[in-house]
Amino acid sequence: MSTVSSIAPLPDATSRTFRPGRLRHPPFVLALSTAVLALALLFAVAPSLFSGHSAIAGLAGQQLKPPSIAHWLGTDELGRDVYARIVHGARYSLSGAAIAVGIGLGLGTLVGLLAGALGGRTDGVLMRLVDVMLAIPTLLLSLAFIVILGFGHVQVAVAVGITSVASFARLVRSEVMTVRRSDYVEAAFGSGGTFAAVLWRHVLPNSMTTVLAYAALQLGWAILQISALGFLGYGAPPPTPEWGLMIAEGRNYMARAWWLTVFPGLATIVVVLAANRVGRALSGHGR
Repeated sequence: MSTVSSIAPLPDATSRTFRPGRLRHPPFVLALSTAVLALALLFAVAPSLFSGHSAIAGLAGQQLKPPSIAHWLGTDELGRDVYARIVHGARYSLSGAAIAVGIGLGLGTLVGLLAGALGGRTDGVLMRLVDVMLAIPTLLLSLAFIVILGFGHVQVAVAVGITSVASFARLVRSEVMTVRRSDYVEAAFGSGGTFAAVLWRHVLPNSMTTVLAYAALQLGWAILQISALGFLGYGAPPPTPEWGLMIAEGRNYMARAWWLTVFPGLATIVVVLAANRVGRALSGHGR
């Protein structure tokens, strides 16, 4: 009487080749994400090289035209070229995100360095303030700072940057406390190095690798936050071609001019995903 083997047959070479997981190519995705960020940066630096239309002035008789050869992404309710506005809007989104990440990185590094290096009561006080900031939703905290600072593109970027200080500070503190226990830091103190000199020459440089990778990852988050606040009307005023503001202005015409919201929304999503992919690769989580 024959027996049936309980061991499952091994997959052949064909099944291994065409598994769904094999269709993913992380290096290709990373290269594509890098290209998207590079293109967005070129849009921000030299928008006139990519579009000959004005982002502010409309054309008479060209209101709410669908995508065509003359206007690749259509026109808005004032006859302005949507593609031109997206290209020029990259300057506001990327510059705002850069300001936000720079503020978060700078202040967060200072707070985290003091907390991790000094310890004791200083660490306790600073970390309790950080815990309070982390307990408040970032969008709500950003709105609170905007009320204090006022409306505008720079004010929104500063508010978003302040809300990210807590996450940077906690990460820097963790890295500083790890580096402080290293043998070479103890040797630097033992050889007569002052507290400030050892922090500056040894502790801080060796604590920043992970922090800088996290800053790259925060770039996409900052773009999304700034666009959300622009959508709510707290960012740059009209007729500024800011992506979040463009989506807000186009929602009143969704039934007859879908391109006014779809294309700025896609631009925001693509750039945010590209920034997140590059940031994950830099932080060591690319796979």
